[in-house]
Amino acid sequence: MANDKISPGMQQYLDIKKDYPDAFLLFRMGDFYELFYEDATKAAQILEIALTSRNKNAENPIPMAGVPYHSAQQYIDVLVDMGYKVAIAEQMEDPKTAVGVVKREVVQVITPGTAVDSTRPDSANNFLVAVDSDGQTFGLAYMDVSTGEFFATNLSDFTAVRSEIMNLKAREVVVGYDLAAADEEVLVKQMNILLSFEKEHYTDVHLIDSNLTSLEISAAEKLLCYVHKTQKRELSHLQKVQHYEIKDYLQMSYATKSSLDLLENARTGKKHGSLFWLLDETKTAMGMRLLRTWIDRPLVSLEAILERQSIIQVFLDHFFERSDLSDSLKGVYDIERLASRVSFGKANPKDLIQLGHTLSQVPYIKAILENFNAEELDSLVNDLDTLPELENLIRSAINPDAPAAITEGNIIKSGFDEILDKYRKVMREGTSWIAEIEAKEREASGISTLKIDYNKKDGYYFHVTNSNLSLVPDHFFRKATLKNSERFGTAELAKIEGEMLEAREKSSDLEYDIFMRIRAQVECYIDRLQSLAKGLATVDVLQSLAVVAENNHYVRPSFNDKREIAIENGRHAVVEKVMGVQEYIPNTIIFDSKTSMQLITGPNMSGKSTYMRQLALTVIMAQLGSFVAAEAADLPVFDAIFTRIGAADDLISGQSTFMVEMMEANQAIKRATVNSLILFDELGRGTATYDGMALAQSIIEYIHNHIGAKTMFATHYHELTDLSNELTGLVNVHVATLEKAGEVTFLHKIANGPADKSYGIHVAKIAGLPVELLMRADHILENLEASAVQLPLQEGDFKSASLEISEPMTEQLSLFADANQEIIDALKAIDIMNLTPMEAMSALFELKKML
Repeated sequence: MANDKISPGMQQYLDIKKDYPDAFLLFRMGDFYELFYEDATKAAQILEIALTSRNKNAENPIPMAGVPYHSAQQYIDVLVDMGYKVAIAEQMEDPKTAVGVVKREVVQVITPGTAVDSTRPDSANNFLVAVDSDGQTFGLAYMDVSTGEFFATNLSDFTAVRSEIMNLKAREVVVGYDLAAADEEVLVKQMNILLSFEKEHYTDVHLIDSNLTSLEISAAEKLLCYVHKTQKRELSHLQKVQHYEIKDYLQMSYATKSSLDLLENARTGKKHGSLFWLLDETKTAMGMRLLRTWIDRPLVSLEAILERQSIIQVFLDHFFERSDLSDSLKGVYDIERLASRVSFGKANPKDLIQLGHTLSQVPYIKAILENFNAEELDSLVNDLDTLPELENLIRSAINPDAPAAITEGNIIKSGFDEILDKYRKVMREGTSWIAEIEAKEREASGISTLKIDYNKKDGYYFHVTNSNLSLVPDHFFRKATLKNSERFGTAELAKIEGEMLEAREKSSDLEYDIFMRIRAQVECYIDRLQSLAKGLATVDVLQSLAVVAENNHYVRPSFNDKREIAIENGRHAVVEKVMGVQEYIPNTIIFDSKTSMQLITGPNMSGKSTYMRQLALTVIMAQLGSFVAAEAADLPVFDAIFTRIGAADDLISGQSTFMVEMMEANQAIKRATVNSLILFDELGRGTATYDGMALAQSIIEYIHNHIGAKTMFATHYHELTDLSNELTGLVNVHVATLEKAGEVTFLHKIANGPADKSYGIHVAKIAGLPVELLMRADHILENLEASAVQLPLQEGDFKSASLEISEPMTEQLSLFADANQEIIDALKAIDIMNLTPMEAMSALFELKKML
């Protein structure tokens, strides 16, 4: 479109839009934010708002849509939640005094990773991630713009980068290097991440430590650069970047955390039914966020674990003090995010009232902690900075009934500012002063109907009808003449009027100025407020864990350095909470120092997966410092947990259940150490029977012989139970069943030794399959079992296969290279794709006879 056909206002819009091509541009025009062109068309559809047009009578009308400025945030939230960026262009001068087009500038770009002002507040963190690379290794930095938290680490490969992004639940990633197309596809298409590219650096010596690695510094500086470009202001609440190592915490992939339902129920996506739901008795938003972090990153430092345990024990030993502590925390607001609102220049009077209320609670919380009279709590007490001078400032300055708006007055308490008090006195007493003047002049003039009125044009005036004009005193001066009356003023009335108008106009401006000064003073305390927030959050999480431990009768676990597991009558804490204590059947788990692996057999629905998850949850709870669901527990400190529990195709990336199984198995085999915990459920079931059995045995042997990690391996391949004769660290256990008169009851109790049956048909019966079908299945099973010849599987039988778990197996028949050539030829001759089910069964029967 030629420039000469565009109005100056639209040209201004296009000039600004040019700098923000990837964002919806909200262009402030009076009481509305307007969108134009493609932005308008797209936003109207997404936000379900009216699409109109500018220059309707022109040859090419411009599409236009708008939202009211006072309710714009709810529309911004929708766009950002859907993964879009929104640029806010404000009017930078008063339209009444502007010459020509009102000057406008983008004052903030809101993105999925930088959103802080949602109308749907969420206590969870919103992390923005930045990644940089030298082509070999990666630097990763992440920040929560709403709290100021800032961290950085080094990662060895893109798989680790992807896992960390998933663990952080990041919705936006700032990329500081030339990202490979395949990696970009993984982030954008598979993980639904918004990518923002940033090659520039923002150096800040106060935030970035020179002791970090060069890649960490580069990622952190590009993250800061992106935040400053989008937020367009200095952010005083951003904290100094902290280095961390993945190995400093109990390592778990996103898939592991999901399969164990740590932060949300994997099936529903809700908090209910997760470990977070179970452990959350926090009273503050800050505590809730910290609890999520503790669950997400359990400790590997025994000293730090024991320190948390000892504080929980003190809380358990002092019920009444702990109850007082829990109650006092209910009055604590999210000062971490209040501090960020101050930094953003968005804090309003109600924010400061909440901050002041929180600060008034801190001395009580500190006194309660001191009343425990326990040295274990000294660190907690010392971390609570009461900030009395800030609390006093807010209490003496801010009216407890102040509105949220900062321009409407009634913010500042009387007695705080002398000039403001004078204005208020004038406004309060001016009405009575005018009434006194009116009465005095009525009596002195003898005009019985004399009264004082007010309008915007003439101000305050004496209203005198024409019949009384002869009685008007000399000191009156004419202000206006009407048909039947005239308006007069006096010097005394003008003086009072001047004082009242000045008070009315200037008091609101003065209150605004005073509030801005107070907010600037609060900003000086941000570092101390953030430290206080961390201290309060820690107190909150520890009292929460104590409450949960007491309510659910959890015990304090002990730790050993002998690599022994001894859990007496342990329970799956979450399942128990959902089912109820009376219904849950506990199980004892024992691994002595010589036992590295339990091979678990038993039917589906009998509780194998729950038994395995029980161990994982017990370990996670113990290592985040919590007490655990058992009568007693003695554990080693694990460095990582690897799981393959439950089958699911990864449809987005086009990977089958079996491929996902193999990839997760590969991650465990490559990364596990002797101090890791591995949980594999039904590995190898996604392929042909002998194929799967061969893989399962090879994996068992490899973990047993080369890794030595504590492992639970649940399987339907009963033939594998013979491995206990060859592998000294492997023991067989099974889920006990009670069989009576053809009816089977699953006892959900783990017993020593292998299972003797799969009971698959019994599970089908429970599922409600037709009786005729079940009887036929029984008959087929009897025939198959009668004709089957047991293949003895010895350790090493499959070693000639040169099995590579991480690569597709191209020559599966090589597994049976020693078998009879006649059978191999017969197998090769079978046209599998063109067999009917009955022909396939017959062919299998013939092959078994040949064996």
